[in-house]
Amino acid sequence: MPADSMHSLYARANAIFAFMLWVLSAVTAACFLSTLFLNYTTNVHLDVANVKLRRINDYASDSGVADMAYFDFSLKADVSPLFNWNVKQLFVYLVAEYATEKNPVNQVVIWDRILHRNNRVVIDERIVTPKYHLMDDGNHLQGHKNITFVLRYNVVPNAGYLRLAQAEGQIQVAMPDTYAVGKVRQ
Repeated sequence: MPADSMHSLYARANAIFAFMLWVLSAVTAACFLSTLFLNYTTNVHLDVANVKLRRINDYASDSGVADMAYFDFSLKADVSPLFNWNVKQLFVYLVAEYATEKNPVNQVVIWDRILHRNNRVVIDERIVTPKYHLMDDGNHLQGHKNITFVLRYNVVPNAGYLRLAQAEGQIQVAMPDTYAVGKVRQ
């Protein structure tokens, strides 16, 4: 190989490109490592009101009926401490959790929102109707004493892994023993 091929334009461009990739990889790794051990918890205040329960026809379930809960909730959380220079956005969602004999773990997402860095980072929702229904595939919600509402979120980083976190402060709600009669708002 001739000695002048080492100094050709192609060889120099290749060397610069390889060095640039190494530097970008090092900066990306430093970005990830600098936020790896940060605390991603925050406090939340939840309130659930006007709980009503209906029995509806559900042809997909084994019993042919299902319980559907109707309620309003209020949610207040300051998620600004979760944002740092490695957080692109948060996917925030409210989950209703309960256990039954048939299914020991039931988790139903009833509300969600995507918060970008440039949006407001204080969630203040008052008397909100859930975005998604809280429905059980049977009559397991009737008289259930421990439906736990908890706020969870995915921290979407610029570099690194997608972190799943949970806010501190949850609420436990008891479902009514009787079904609502008449018209229930939907």
